[in-house]
Amino acid sequence: MKVMVFLAQGFEEVEALTAVDYLRRMDIDAEMVSITDNKEVMGAHEIIVTADRTIEEIEDIDTYDGAVIPGGLPGATNLRDNPKVIEIVRKINENGKLVAAICAGPIVLDRAGIIKGKKVTSYPGFEDQLKGAVYEEQRVVTDGNIITARGPALAVYFAVEIVKYLLGEEKADELKRGILLRG
Repeated sequence: MKVMVFLAQGFEEVEALTAVDYLRRMDIDAEMVSITDNKEVMGAHEIIVTADRTIEEIEDIDTYDGAVIPGGLPGATNLRDNPKVIEIVRKINENGKLVAAICAGPIVLDRAGIIKGKKVTSYPGFEDQLKGAVYEEQRVVTDGNIITARGPALAVYFAVEIVKYLLGEEKADELKRGILLRG
């Protein structure tokens, strides 16, 4: 299994890195992908993370089983406004593979045109930017291949739901036991 986790200037560090950490714990290749030509990306709280590759280095989207879109500002808007990100998200969705977005990240899914009629959630205040979606105020919402979550405090539940989607309930439970997550 291989999943790309997009990093844009101003990304929410806890959302991106929790996903990467927990996916890697479960032997999922969580590849951090910078959307700039620089592998070093500064998050919303001035933490610099070195990505595994840049978006231009991605040769075959079909080798990925999904994409993870962290929130944070201006990270989410930088992702939303990047044509290559939108192209990748559309292609992954067309292939029926995982598209996961947290916090402000679902605005990328809206721009890609993949959430009409889908159940989604986001950080409060972004509801009006998710046109045609069925908005739910839940911690994490899964509708088919699309997983969305509310915000930073829910990054753990978001990552567990991604593991559940990719590897099944048993592996998600194994992760929860390993990180001492209850509830």
